[in-house]
Amino acid sequence: MSDMALYDTRGHRLYLNAEERDAVLGEARKRSARDRTLIETLHFTGCRPSELIEITPARIDLSGGTVTIRSLKKRKDAKGSAKIVYRAVPVPPLYLDTLNTAHGIREAQKSKKRADAPIWDVSRVRVWQIVKDVMTEAGVPDAPHRSPKGLRHGFGINAVVSGVPLHMLQKWMGHAQLSTTQIYADAMGKEEQDIASRMWG
Repeated sequence: MSDMALYDTRGHRLYLNAEERDAVLGEARKRSARDRTLIETLHFTGCRPSELIEITPARIDLSGGTVTIRSLKKRKDAKGSAKIVYRAVPVPPLYLDTLNTAHGIREAQKSKKRADAPIWDVSRVRVWQIVKDVMTEAGVPDAPHRSPKGLRHGFGINAVVSGVPLHMLQKWMGHAQLSTTQIYADAMGKEEQDIASRMWG
């Protein structure tokens, strides 16, 4: 069973709700191309900051509509050797257009050197600072969910509320076990109300 949770030990929410996610996206769209696309990538893929800073133009499929992410959680194959796992996450066409325009993805893909260079030349700490700053300006309260992990968990909650099957969400988020993904099915508050409202008709 997973030890991951959507609430901390004091009952504070660890995910951004739909309203906060929209506010963060709105604020990100006022920022520089680098900061905007960085926030949008976290928002639309649910990736971790350490995974984000590894994404290269070669892993952006503009025509297929996906971003391929290397899972940085350690995995072992049947023989116990370390295994590299990639996952392709479907993303909106408008986001891909912005990414291509801001970072010249299509052009970069024509050059081996540029195709394999990270899109965002920043550290994990800098990603955290950018996210925190955008969230603060977007009015996200100073609480545990005002963080990159809050965006990741928000992605998971949003997927479940939108009807994405858990096994698909497991793949998109790079979880080794379905039990880890299961926490998103335990969404509470407004998200649970949205799910319940479908039942009420």
